[in-house]
Amino acid sequence: MPPLYNQAMVMVEESYLPLTLYAPGLTDARFQEFCEQYADYRLEYSAEGELIIMPPTDPRTGAHNARIIEDISHWSRVDGRGIATDSSAGFILPNGARLSPAAAWVSLSQFAQRHPFPEFVIELLSPTDRANVTHKKMLEWIANGVQLAWMIDPRAQSVTIYRPGQPQVFLSSPTQVKGEGPVEGFVLDLTAIWSI
Repeated sequence: MPPLYNQAMVMVEESYLPLTLYAPGLTDARFQEFCEQYADYRLEYSAEGELIIMPPTDPRTGAHNARIIEDISHWSRVDGRGIATDSSAGFILPNGARLSPAAAWVSLSQFAQRHPFPEFVIELLSPTDRANVTHKKMLEWIANGVQLAWMIDPRAQSVTIYRPGQPQVFLSSPTQVKGEGPVEGFVLDLTAIWSI
C-alpha cells in the first residue's frame, strides 16, 4: 500500500474542523504516525475507512469533561474493579474502528488484554459536535460490545442512555445519572456540569 500522506502535512484551517478524510486500510502503525503528526488534534478512524480530525475542545467542554473524569476516577479507585480513562485514550473496536470517548471504564481483566476495550463509555457533546454523528458513534460502541453508554449534552442539559438490545432512554435536566451493570454504584453528579 502506498504511503497515506507521503510524509507531507495536510494543512487545514481549524474553522473547517472536524474534517473527514477517506483512508481505507489504515494500519495501526500508520494511524499512530498520523496521530503523532497531528498531536494537537483528536483523531478517530471509522470502520468504513474514514479518518476524522477534530479540533481541540473549548474550555467549557474541557471543564465539563474534567468534572466527569474526576467523578468516575474517584469512584473507580474506591470500587477497585477497574480503571477509568479520559478522552486521550483510544480504543480499537472489533469492527476495526479506533474511537476515543470523553471518558470510559475498563474492568481490570479487560485492561490486562493486549487491546483493552471499555465496558462503559461517556460521550460529551461539545459545541462543534453534531448530535446525529455522536448518536451514530454511541450505537457503534454498543454494537461492538460496550454494555452501557451515556451521551451527555450540556447545552440541552440532557443525557441519553444506551444499552445493548434496548431502546435509548432520554433524560431531560437530570441532577444525576446512576451507573448499572459494569459500573453499578457509580453516580455522576450533573448539577456541577450544568452549572458551568
